Amino acid sequence: MKTLFYSRWDSLEIVEVPTPVPGSGEVLVQVHSCGICGSELDSFRARSPRRPPPLVMGHEFCGVVAQRGPNAMRWKDGDRVISHALVHCGKCLPCQSGLTNLCTARQVFGMHRAGAFGEFVSVPEQVLFQWPAALTTCEAAMAEPLANGVNAIQLDPSISKERVIVLGAGPIGLMCLVAARSITKSSVIVSDLIDDRLQVARRLGAVATFNPKQENALDVVKVTWGSAPADYVIDAVGSATTKRTSLELVRPGGTVVWVGLHDDSIELSSYDVTLQQKRILGTYSGSYNDVSKAISILTEKTADVTSWVKSFTLDQGVQAFQAMLRAEGDDIKAVLKMPVG
Repeated sequence: MKTLFYSRWDSLEIVEVPTPVPGSGEVLVQVHSCGICGSELDSFRARSPRRPPPLVMGHEFCGVVAQRGPNAMRWKDGDRVISHALVHCGKCLPCQSGLTNLCTARQVFGMHRAGAFGEFVSVPEQVLFQWPAALTTCEAAMAEPLANGVNAIQLDPSISKERVIVLGAGPIGLMCLVAARSITKSSVIVSDLIDDRLQVARRLGAVATFNPKQENALDVVKVTWGSAPADYVIDAVGSATTKRTSLELVRPGGTVVWVGLHDDSIELSSYDVTLQQKRILGTYSGSYNDVSKAISILTEKTADVTSWVKSFTLDQGVQAFQAMLRAEGDDIKAVLKMPVG
């Protein structure tokens, strides 16, 4: 089968590899579309040991069941399916608590096992969902990234989310915006360093946007909400600067959610957290239930999740990857469409 193959450090190429054979409880999925995730771009750019080549990456995908492996009973050939990015064991304490994204034995497609930047991928049947007929192939591929936004906005159910700030208008930041508008009906302010991305955020329902290179965040908040600061701030960048900014912008007693992974070790004022009783929560991917909720949101057709996405053929995979690495202008998100899609 044809793949976009991460053959060695700094190298991507279109090559033929053997078609996988589904194991026990698995099905072979003929991929229709697969999104390119920012984590894959970062791994490629930084030569991350989390995704060492040789490897077929890709974990945001939909397709059709082409073959069942031994003991696969849930799906039949021809079924349209959307996959979770993670394979969970279903037995550990996080799984039993519904936190399948935190499974102690989790495997990620395109990291711990072969991914979907190719014509076929082998998938354990328990991580698949029905692909609704109402969703296009591109919309279906966006279910997994939207699940990240669903998880982030629902992470602290104890707090009001009337006023939300999202730092970063990349794919995950925009999905956090969509989730906040769809689930909690929040008033959302979005920031980014690229003005084209801020235009997309406004189109998706942000009440205000700002570029921190050009505008003062607190001034924008004051103009938009008066004296009321944010209840909930989601950092979808993860730099040392945005993590500190997230704490500066949230109200006393408010919640900060860190999604982005740009920087690891940072310095911050612990007094600002302790004396104002602010909460910092980390979030990783989305659970099985979050993906299900994301599919429901997509099926309602109330959110625009594709007009800002660029489609490429599998043969254009290297070009797509390089364009997203440059991240210029409106190069925000790419989806690879396979020959069948």
